[in-house]
Amino acid sequence: MNFVSRSVSVRESVVVGVRKAPLRTRKWAISYQAIDAAAIVLDAVAIFAANILSGLGYHYLTQGSHGDILRYLGSAAAVAIVFIALAKDRELYKPTKLLSFSTQIRSVALIWVSVLLICAGVVFALKMGNEFSRGVIFIFAASGFITLCALRVFWRLFIDYGLAGSKFAGRSVVLITDPASSAESELCTHLARHGMRLQRHFVLPAHKHNSQRREEVVSQAIAYARGSDIEEIVVAADLVRWPELKPILSGLRVLPLPVTLIPVGAASEVLALPLRTIGDRVSIELQREPLTPTELAIKRAIDIVCATTGLIVLLPLLLIIAAAIKLDSPGPILFLQRRRGFNGKQFKIFKFRTMTVAEDGRSIAQATPDDKRFTRMGKWLRRTSIDELPQLLNVLGGSMSIVGPRPHAVAHDDHFHRIVRDYALRHHVKPGLTGWAQVNGYRGQTRTAADMEQRVKLDIWYIDNWNIRFDILIIVRTAFEVLRGNNAY
Repeated sequence: MNFVSRSVSVRESVVVGVRKAPLRTRKWAISYQAIDAAAIVLDAVAIFAANILSGLGYHYLTQGSHGDILRYLGSAAAVAIVFIALAKDRELYKPTKLLSFSTQIRSVALIWVSVLLICAGVVFALKMGNEFSRGVIFIFAASGFITLCALRVFWRLFIDYGLAGSKFAGRSVVLITDPASSAESELCTHLARHGMRLQRHFVLPAHKHNSQRREEVVSQAIAYARGSDIEEIVVAADLVRWPELKPILSGLRVLPLPVTLIPVGAASEVLALPLRTIGDRVSIELQREPLTPTELAIKRAIDIVCATTGLIVLLPLLLIIAAAIKLDSPGPILFLQRRRGFNGKQFKIFKFRTMTVAEDGRSIAQATPDDKRFTRMGKWLRRTSIDELPQLLNVLGGSMSIVGPRPHAVAHDDHFHRIVRDYALRHHVKPGLTGWAQVNGYRGQTRTAADMEQRVKLDIWYIDNWNIRFDILIIVRTAFEVLRGNNAY
């Protein structure tokens, strides 16, 4: 099918419009696509400037000399390379990611601390500690982080303003749309905001059997672009109609220009999800893991440190309580019960025994304030939550975390799974000694399904918004909740 051989005039009945407004806007010299490269360069400049100025200033104030500038340059280069590589790996330089200020600050803080620890480890391993001033290091750590955060503020404001005013430079394009495409004006505005100068907009006929008419429209687009300053062809189409559109749009290959497809309709929602490859196959990530490998490593490190420290510091108290339980009533010191952890995997949870029974079957009665099954020692242990301390062993063993959704007995788990929506999402992370639901008043017995639904909502919110600072906040608030003793029995 020869699209070039046809000499078809451009008819206004099929040409939707000519977008001149973007051409009248004063453009910046930078394009939207160049923002990531510019952000990398500015980060490198910021790290070099912070390192050199920290070294020069500190040595001048303390010794009256400028110090070894080459050493500053070398250390700055090492820090910049590692920082930018890690930030690039986390896609922090994408314009869409630069617009998320809170995510940027958290990620920059995590990467910055990691880079400094890596560099400190290398310096220690090479026995070069005497060659670096601790004063310079502390000043550089603080000034570098502040400067990198200031750049994130700049990029957020810069990109916001540029998109709102269609300020970014970009290519001159021709737009071809499928009539099934909705919100065409919104699409045109979107292209303009991202720097594309829309010169002409062609709309394909609607009737699927009118192939000749659609070929004419494509031929018109080719005739318009040939010999002009057009730099790209953009096609917006619903992929449901792709089999019939593909042979017609293949005529665009005669142009030595890039052709970009923008999916619309249901397919656009799927393709908006992250892409990855499995072998030579492109796949779509419908759901990411709740925590990244880096976040899992950080959370696990915190768990090990807290659990180990807690067991060592509390060992005398734990031994005294163990002896008191043994003297108070017959039975074992520890109570073991089946619970479900990450991905629903069962494990045995450790608790100090507080009852005269050890239920772990298909039906387990929840504890109540005046439960007759409590031992004398058990009432006090539950009121102070000290009965939960043996779970530090679960944390150390890896079946639990310090902070996470509280695990329930398997029998209760099965019951709530049937009646509470999204209950299973609690198993996306390890269960915890304490959690966001517990510090918000949902601690102890769940009397109704509505109580459990609210607890589940809080647990899911925690999973979706996890960060180190959040865990620390929950741990601090847990201490106050334990002192208050609300809903503890």
